[in-house]
Amino acid sequence: MARTPTRESDLPLFAGETKTFLTISELNEIIKGTLESQLDAVWVVGEISNLRVPPSGHCYFTLKDEKSQIAAVMFRRQGAALRFTPENGMAVLCFGRVSLYSVRGDLQLYVESMEPRGQGALYLAFEQLKQKLALEGLFEPERKRPLPFLPAAIGIVTSDKGAALYDMLRIIGDRFPDRRIVIRPVKVQGEGAAQEIAAAIAELDRSGAVEVMIVGRGGGSMEDLWAFNEEIVARAIFASAVPVISAVGHEIDFTIADFVADQRAPTPTAAAEMVVPRKADLQAEMEGFEQTLLRAMRNKLEIAKDYWLGLVKRLSDPGRKLRENQQRLDELSVDLSRRFQERLRQLRDRLAHGIGRLDALSPLAVLDRGYSIAHKLPEERIVKDAGALSLGDRLRVTFAKGKALCRVEGKE
Repeated sequence: MARTPTRESDLPLFAGETKTFLTISELNEIIKGTLESQLDAVWVVGEISNLRVPPSGHCYFTLKDEKSQIAAVMFRRQGAALRFTPENGMAVLCFGRVSLYSVRGDLQLYVESMEPRGQGALYLAFEQLKQKLALEGLFEPERKRPLPFLPAAIGIVTSDKGAALYDMLRIIGDRFPDRRIVIRPVKVQGEGAAQEIAAAIAELDRSGAVEVMIVGRGGGSMEDLWAFNEEIVARAIFASAVPVISAVGHEIDFTIADFVADQRAPTPTAAAEMVVPRKADLQAEMEGFEQTLLRAMRNKLEIAKDYWLGLVKRLSDPGRKLRENQQRLDELSVDLSRRFQERLRQLRDRLAHGIGRLDALSPLAVLDRGYSIAHKLPEERIVKDAGALSLGDRLRVTFAKGKALCRVEGKE
């Protein structure tokens, strides 16, 4: 039996009113709506702890300072834009919004972007990737290969719009104009640049058309050069069977590509100087060898002459022996001179044969035989198949002497 209340304190809490009850879900939704309407997006500084990254790719962690902490989450889409890897104990600056995870009633910071505090994201990403690849052995000196002495074909992976390409072509043309150059134009900065560079390296490597490869660009800020700090580019260089020269920026600029490449050039111009010697220097070196050989032969003749003269003095009949030995010496001198001249002739023939072979490989020599090269305009792409042309296409045709601008009126 219910007890009849006799005192004011015994009266029901909601006496004379309609009782209103909230479910837990409704209460949490009210709290969540109040938070989101009253508290705009905020910047928060703190230290990462309890970092977890499940297979979903979302990043869950606690953001704390000396006195307090708050749960935080950065979803995979936002996390994909980070240039560094968050770690426990790292001080960071987070931008996001505070809301309630109504399922558990947990207060959370939903992080939209994150920056390391005290050092830039790019620098931190650079150091993290450098350490990772170094531990995997990508920078080991033992795996780096020497460059070929006089490569017949040179690959260049860079922008076809930058000054770096024209500087390299000028240097190689001045040093050894008959070298074959395969240019693979790519984006060197901005979104998708790293993927283009890596694909170009792999393509030239698979083609077997080049003996050495220059990968690089002109100078710029760290952001401009960042494509050459991407892991995909580093692994493409490491996987290449063709030796790679990294030539990125200026002498003071260092990228991950520099550490992985077989050779690092301080500038693209230096890379061009590194890949081929001066033809005039090689010819001068051959002339130097010739002079050295002449001096060596003369010295040998003098030593032989002194030896025979010494023997003559020890003979019982110096006059007769001297005449015999002088005759023998003359014969040896003539024979040595003949052999020396024959050796010189052989060396000259080999040099002329080598120069002739080099000249035969020159594209200009092909043009001298009546052939021509057609470039489709405005792309400047060499035309190998008439099927790639359409009526009205503009061509620039290069002959052994001069060029001509043409328009396609028909094809077979």
